[in-house]
Amino acid sequence: MQLDRFVRRNTPYSQRAVKQLIAAGGVRVNGEAVKDPLVMISRFCHVEAEGIVLQQNSARYYMLNKPAGYLSATSDPDHTTVMELLGDNAAGLHIAGRLDRQSTGLLVLTNDGQWSRKLTQPDEKMPKVYQVETGNPIDPLATERFSQGIYFAYEDITTSPAQLQQLSSHKARLTIYEGRYHQIKRMFGVFRNPVVSLHRESMGNIVLDPTLKVGEYRALEDKEIQWVNSWSHKEPQNEMACDTDSGDNNRL
Repeated sequence: MQLDRFVRRNTPYSQRAVKQLIAAGGVRVNGEAVKDPLVMISRFCHVEAEGIVLQQNSARYYMLNKPAGYLSATSDPDHTTVMELLGDNAAGLHIAGRLDRQSTGLLVLTNDGQWSRKLTQPDEKMPKVYQVETGNPIDPLATERFSQGIYFAYEDITTSPAQLQQLSSHKARLTIYEGRYHQIKRMFGVFRNPVVSLHRESMGNIVLDPTLKVGEYRALEDKEIQWVNSWSHKEPQNEMACDTDSGDNNRL
């Protein structure tokens, strides 16, 4: 929303008074006086008018080392969810790229919907790396087939080419670029090979912190947050670079 419209909606001032206030430097965004009424304001900008706070939301970003048995959901009446591991810090967060209940590893949580879409939408082609263990020996043809993409008849789509690095007869490291519903299990299902263990190591440049014990979490570092922002190069022009405070850095 444009700054002048934002101030008009959140104060009793008339449109003319708002423009005069902005021109006089009476509106501050992230601590700085802004005199351009057309500057775009996101929901994470800190905005004050004549010293009165109009908005003080901050973006929050976390990584969690997900344990097996926890549901990737904000709430559930029957199962323990990953949100319970974050305690009070879970308020307002959503999951950017879910994992199955028995899957483990990197889980990213945030309250920034635009940022999380860059991380998870199939069109963004964000690389995601998993360690996979299968019930049967991995077919020697799997590496080539995965690199060509696997056709899913139900959606009538072919997955993006994936890289399979075989680690042993039943284990592999797999890099995919989408994250469709049960994608990895369905890819191995083409070879009638069940996935018995799935562990996510990374999403783009966000790599699971090796110092995080299972069930622990930490705030993302600024370089991790900004890497996702720069991935698709779609930041709107003439928009304030608003506060992306990562919040509490404690591991729980």
